[in-house]
Amino acid sequence: MSALALESATARLGGRTVLDGVSLAVGTGELVALVGPNGAGKSSVIRALAGLLPLSGGRALLGGEDVAGLSARERAARAAYLPQERRIAWNLPALEVAALGAPFLAADDSLARGRGALEEVEAGHLADRGVAEMSGGERARVLLARALATDAGALMVDEPIAGLDPEAQLMVLERLRARAGAGQAVLASLHDLPLAARFADRVIVLDGGAVAADGPPLAALTPDVLREVFGLAARWVEGPDGPLLSAGRRAPAVQGA
Repeated sequence: MSALALESATARLGGRTVLDGVSLAVGTGELVALVGPNGAGKSSVIRALAGLLPLSGGRALLGGEDVAGLSARERAARAAYLPQERRIAWNLPALEVAALGAPFLAADDSLARGRGALEEVEAGHLADRGVAEMSGGERARVLLARALATDAGALMVDEPIAGLDPEAQLMVLERLRARAGAGQAVLASLHDLPLAARFADRVIVLDGGAVAADGPPLAALTPDVLREVFGLAARWVEGPDGPLLSAGRRAPAVQGA
């Protein structure tokens, strides 16, 4: 049974179809990268799985059960969710923000879980600092720690490395890789295709609200998919740390398309 799944999911937002018959699944112990151009439906997939985007057709499943039939507490117990938005309304200490990821524990246990999550993302030194006094990158680490503090079986993160420096990007993806290795089902939306290919077990490519490819990274991100979905005339070469895109450029428009 998959920890996360969409079955023929369809959804509209602002009069526009954002999911068009999407079927996908993420199993326990698997890190799946969700990629695609802007507006392809990546955030909509994650929000549908979190129960935050109502479906007009199909189903969103957490642990095999329809999200629509789960309470907010039941959803939170099954899956942690990190949205793209990184605003925090109150200038709370980082430790208290991270501890919000474990709201069902006793206070001391929540704080301990939050402190451990901060250490996991190399932000333990920020524990007592107010989040409003932090840089965007520091605040991103704190919010990721909040998601990691949960004991849920699945973790969904929307653009977790956006705005981070290269070293921090690698650290975050290494932590997500480790979480999958420890048995969580991890779904992460990413824009960096080489990093997706390097860290993910599987890549799901979205285009126009539909699944364009789903498979091992280089099987999903073929030259044809790179050209048709991303407009790139590129191929993969093996670099010292994993696959790299070579000769990437804007592909010429297809006549009559």
